[in-house]
Amino acid sequence: MFEYIQILGQEVYKILFVLVPILVSVAMIVWLDRRVWGLVQKRKGPNVVGPFGLLQTLADALKYIFKEIIIPASANKAVFILAPIVTMTLALVAWAVIPMSEEFVLADINVGVLYLFAVSSLGVYGIIMGGWASNSKYPFLGAIRSAAQMVSYEVSIGIIIINVLLCVGSLNLKEIVLAQKDLWYVIPLFPMFVIFFISALAETNRPPFDLPEAEAELVAGYQTEYSGMMYAMFWLGEYANILLMCAMGSILFLGGWLPIIDLYPINLIPAPIWMIIKILFLFFLFALIKAIVPRYRYDQLMRLGWKIFLPFSLFYLVLTASFLFYFDKLPKGNF
Repeated sequence: MFEYIQILGQEVYKILFVLVPILVSVAMIVWLDRRVWGLVQKRKGPNVVGPFGLLQTLADALKYIFKEIIIPASANKAVFILAPIVTMTLALVAWAVIPMSEEFVLADINVGVLYLFAVSSLGVYGIIMGGWASNSKYPFLGAIRSAAQMVSYEVSIGIIIINVLLCVGSLNLKEIVLAQKDLWYVIPLFPMFVIFFISALAETNRPPFDLPEAEAELVAGYQTEYSGMMYAMFWLGEYANILLMCAMGSILFLGGWLPIIDLYPINLIPAPIWMIIKILFLFFLFALIKAIVPRYRYDQLMRLGWKIFLPFSLFYLVLTASFLFYFDKLPKGNF
């Protein structure tokens, strides 16, 4: 009995060791997002609360905690309350399989990629639940848009991931990183990396694809009726998902925790630091795009996903498979 409690204690400690840094980093990247946005527009961004405005996000979070939660009279209360919880939980649960270094991973499972793909696909349910339970036309329209958008771009993300899997021959995220010791996949699969990045923007409802919450048309989309901590949970889930997509991009294409060059002064930097640098680099691009690109129209968004990205990623998949087969480079023994 005591052994079971001890094992349970260790697992809880591990989970907290992963969760707490994620929640802190979500607060930090919101600050980074706003700073980048400010710099592009030649203004300061948050710079009052704390040094360099670092505590601004914390102040915002406290404001949400103390705000009253208002549930509309016509809403389906149970589903309305459950929606932000589902969104946030799924965004955080996905981090269980992300390896920060060769030793530091919460759950080293053989189907890590499949798990990530499944959990990120489930994220849309929270948004649909929130939109439907609000019992108001704007949130419902936002939720429908969001569902259609996420489903459309998941198809091309799936095909892009298959490109990487063909080169590795394993679904384990650790093995995907270790397979990039000699060459990062961003070089041979560069078009796929670009499409993955743009699809990740659409998948996480980031500008220029932030149509589910298009302020001009849908007020705040599926979040319209939410307030207080429930709104903050949606917001937390959204940023945790963005970080997750950045982590996926760095694992699949940028060699995860591997250093840029395996030479003496550079390889002294600890592996998790490299992983964090790559995630931050991708997030910086996310923030930059938010500041400089105008919003897409809905039909343009769908056309891009189905008529451009899907055929091109399928074509590149055939190209990758043909190249690996012709030059006898297919991974052996793992399938």
